[in-house]
Amino acid sequence: MTTLLDVRDLKVRFALPKPSLFAPQPFLEAVRGVSFTLERGRALGIVGESGSGKTTAAMSTIRLVPAAGGEILFDGEDLLQLDDEAMRARRRDIQLIFQDPYSSLNPRARVVDIVREPMDLMNIGDADSRLARVKELFELVGLRPDQLNLFPHQFSGGQRQRISIARALTTNPRLLVCDEPVSALDVAIQAQILNLLARLKRELGLSYLFISHDLGVVRHLCDDVAVMYLGQIVEQASREELFDTPKHPYTQALLAAAPSLARRKSKGYVRPLKLSGDPPSPINPPKGCAFVDRCPLAQDLCRQEQPVLKPNGASQVACHFASE
Repeated sequence: MTTLLDVRDLKVRFALPKPSLFAPQPFLEAVRGVSFTLERGRALGIVGESGSGKTTAAMSTIRLVPAAGGEILFDGEDLLQLDDEAMRARRRDIQLIFQDPYSSLNPRARVVDIVREPMDLMNIGDADSRLARVKELFELVGLRPDQLNLFPHQFSGGQRQRISIARALTTNPRLLVCDEPVSALDVAIQAQILNLLARLKRELGLSYLFISHDLGVVRHLCDDVAVMYLGQIVEQASREELFDTPKHPYTQALLAAAPSLARRKSKGYVRPLKLSGDPPSPINPPKGCAFVDRCPLAQDLCRQEQPVLKPNGASQVACHFASE
């Protein structure tokens, strides 16, 4: 396999209001040195609690949120070094599916115009070929040709998300960033959309960067999983390895808290830990391990030295005592 996306030491920070005129500028450290790779034709799921930085990391990867440092190599080209025009051309290869199908579609536009819009903006083909492409994509995502001239409010939530997927596919992208694309849908509709995404990945050779807080969804669709906590990746592994033998205490706690996984028992699965307390503030992250105050395995070393992501069996884990 060849690498499509290689993110190295990505940092994202947001400036906060100064407490006084001459005080130093405070920052919220949203993403703190995240690195991961995505192979062609595979899906990488990024999971974590709300506020863990998973969506910010993904949006920064496609330059919708400014990065404070690092490298984002897409086909070997650093996206952070591209000027606006070059990045605009790159967006033909990188598209986004939003979380909320109710607010991501223009309510005043007919869906044929909504799906065609990326081709209009990027001057892809002529009017006839664009319309033909829209009709082709409608059929591909399970919508009918007679629905082309309807407005978004005339569709159900699942149908609107199908429209969003069709719109993302108009430029023949190689990478789709999916920002919790099924979290706003009913459970039965979630399964339909996930099966559609899995089929499109297989048939079109797409790669997915899939953001979710639902581990059951990630297990269904993703090939590899990265777990984020307070702006850092604490564990990364293949789907089978992570769900069968989670090594970081935070990953074990996430799996224990996932309702969709409550009845699953996997080979080699360790007894999960239960969490108490809240994550520390990203404005003033702790010196050592960010998970130290919630981890029942914490020792003095955890408070003094920040663990780095390193190989542990078939996984990569940022924990001093993961082997134990």
